[in-house]
Amino acid sequence: MARNTIIPSQVVIEQRKRVGIQLETVTNVSGTDFPGNYPDEDHAWDVIKFAENFKVEFHTLAPWDASFSLIGLDASVANAFRRILIAEIPSLAIEWCFVNNNTSIIQDEVLAARLGLVPFTGNRVGLLDFLKWYKKPAEGEEKVEGTDYNTVVLDLQIECTHNKDAARNERDPLKKYNNAHVYARDIKFIPFGRQAEHFSGENAIRPTNPDILLAKLRPGQVIDIQMHAIKGVGSDHAKFSPVATASYRLLPTIDILRPILGQDAVKFKKCFPAGVIGLETVTKKEAAQKGSGYEGHEGEKKAVVFDAMKDTVSRECLRHEEFNKKGEEKVKLGRVRDHFIFSVESVGQWNSDEMFLESIRHLRTKCESLKADLADLKMKGT
Repeated sequence: MARNTIIPSQVVIEQRKRVGIQLETVTNVSGTDFPGNYPDEDHAWDVIKFAENFKVEFHTLAPWDASFSLIGLDASVANAFRRILIAEIPSLAIEWCFVNNNTSIIQDEVLAARLGLVPFTGNRVGLLDFLKWYKKPAEGEEKVEGTDYNTVVLDLQIECTHNKDAARNERDPLKKYNNAHVYARDIKFIPFGRQAEHFSGENAIRPTNPDILLAKLRPGQVIDIQMHAIKGVGSDHAKFSPVATASYRLLPTIDILRPILGQDAVKFKKCFPAGVIGLETVTKKEAAQKGSGYEGHEGEKKAVVFDAMKDTVSRECLRHEEFNKKGEEKVKLGRVRDHFIFSVESVGQWNSDEMFLESIRHLRTKCESLKADLADLKMKGT
């Protein structure tokens, strides 16, 4: 005998999506054994239903900085995108440093580590398509010589000298000496083979931020290093991660349960970051409406929610009794469980929005690989 299937109401569905934010606790945080599934309810996954509920909304779209919302996803999928952005999208970084001379006060190992963390940019088509993976030799094997399609050669040659034109009483080392500071812009790209076809002029490989300070020198000190850069992924080393930050947060919600008027409204606004809460004037129509809570308050200021997305959920308003008196609460804070606000900041080799699309391709490849493995397992089982 088939068991009756319960159809949850829209109110229940919305309650499940909401994480409650209290003064000292957070409620409705537990999940289910299988994401989005509840006992005695039919939650079979349907691509049409998913397409109707899923949304992507961009808030900021700049080459190196993007903010967007993924709405209608489970946390496991959103987190998969975040992990792929950090650890599985390839980028270029320095892997080997050949120190010919280093008389600065920075040890060779420390200087090499700093150079490895310098992000580089260049012709994106060349970086993605022309440059191939460098196959590292196994332990005990000799290093394989790099070629133009898998290795980028960089050079840093700089010496600090006295500035003959500086004033006798000059104390600023940048004016007193030449090359007192070594910056990322002092790293030079040396193309070989076919690299000049892909990386020349404005498309040359160069540090994303030329003003990164690498070392400080004094007269007589020299740095002479040749570096080899290759493509890698963040799961191998953080220097290959294409993002400075890739994070997400849940959409905050602010529900005003009872009218907040006058000086209380001004105080309530100050409890939130700028732009979250605004002040509006109670209209004659609102003051005349029975049960609205605005009766007799025409012309007074009232608190309204302008943009909850800007809220940092500090819970400051819950500390004040006029807003959070037990049994007479005027505000309810929460977060939406399936609304993820992503912030992606690129280090320069990828545009931020392109990286998100690339993470989708990576996840799709993983799913197709798993699907093929399951098919093989089924064939072997039969």
